[in-house]
Amino acid sequence: MDHFEGIHSVQISSSPPPSTTASPGYEIIKGKSGISVYSSTVFFGKPDVLGQPAARRKCSRDAEEIGCVVGRLVDLDPDPKSRVEGGGSAGPPSSRAHGVLSRHRSSSLEIKEKEIREKGSEILTEQLDAAKKELKLKDKECERLSRVRNQLEQELEELTASLFEEAHKMVNEANVKQAGAEKQLKEAQGKIDVLQAEVTALKTLVLTSTPSSPNRQLHPQLQASGARGGYRHVGSHVRNKSASGAFPSVPGKQENTSLSIQPAAKEDREMDSVLYAEFLMWKENLSVERSSAFLSRVYREDIGPCLSFTKSELSQLVQSAVENNSLTIEPVAMSALPMVKASAVECGGPKKCALSGMSRLCRHRIKLGDKGSYYCISPSSRARITAVCNFFTYIRYIQQGLVRHDAEQMFWEVMRLRREMAVAKLGFYLTDQG
Repeated sequence: MDHFEGIHSVQISSSPPPSTTASPGYEIIKGKSGISVYSSTVFFGKPDVLGQPAARRKCSRDAEEIGCVVGRLVDLDPDPKSRVEGGGSAGPPSSRAHGVLSRHRSSSLEIKEKEIREKGSEILTEQLDAAKKELKLKDKECERLSRVRNQLEQELEELTASLFEEAHKMVNEANVKQAGAEKQLKEAQGKIDVLQAEVTALKTLVLTSTPSSPNRQLHPQLQASGARGGYRHVGSHVRNKSASGAFPSVPGKQENTSLSIQPAAKEDREMDSVLYAEFLMWKENLSVERSSAFLSRVYREDIGPCLSFTKSELSQLVQSAVENNSLTIEPVAMSALPMVKASAVECGGPKKCALSGMSRLCRHRIKLGDKGSYYCISPSSRARITAVCNFFTYIRYIQQGLVRHDAEQMFWEVMRLRREMAVAKLGFYLTDQG
């Protein structure tokens, strides 16, 4: 029965077409629907002999009459009319066999369908569980990646804010530095302009002055002996107007104006070879240090004695200020003297010299540096200080290259300044008249 499961039963017609024998024991029979079926002794129960088709047909009809289900051919035609065409009406045994076959087939199909459904359900359940697990893993991975993304975004925002803040800070610092640099540049340019103007003026004064024809403005001490004295600022020092070789007459006997005027004696000079050699050696290595033989002699013979006052400590401070070019001499306003308080920073007083300690009318005062105190000085002390200041001023001119004279002319100018220091040390000085 298993060999025909799922195949419709058909009835062979009374006059089937001749069939060809495939092999000994088998016969191919075609039904109305055109489907061929192999027949053998298994179905008919008799041996198959070649050359006896009539016996085979008879055996087939006998098997059909006794109700042998296997012996009947099966027609695949779904039309129920074809089941009785050519073969007579189907008997009751055939209907029962067909019902049993259908029930068996239906139950088998239901069982298989149930098994398939169960297996499919199990497979789908397993796949669903696997998909759920995979989905959970993916959800966890998405959450982790989301946290990482949020963290990276936060770090990026913090880094961006920090970078912008740092850049803003750097820009502000650069702007402040630029503003400060521009301000310093303007101040420096202004100072340079002032210094250039001063240097130009000093060069003009120095280049127009020679020992034979000195500049009256640069060397006011060469004015006529009867002219009114004064002072002139050079750098931070005050140039003294003491006449070289001419001193004020001592009060005493008055000469008779009727006497004949004596002819003036001509001043002559002779160069000392030792002093000139020392000056030339110093000129090779220009310096204001006292290590050279030339300046060492000037300090020992002229500067030291000229600035040696009773107040030795203050004398040393004055000498240091002169060497550093930081000494200032200025006149004292006589109208303001009565208004000076006792707590003033001035040392000495309008009637007492701070250097010599003697009671003298002090018309000038000195200041040592920018933040120093004021000291009132007498006219004699002022003359000695200005003589030393004039010497250092000329030495600095030579060092800076502002003097365009030969060595001999510069030497004689230095000797003249040394003579002024010696004369001031001896107490001779010129006073302002009027």
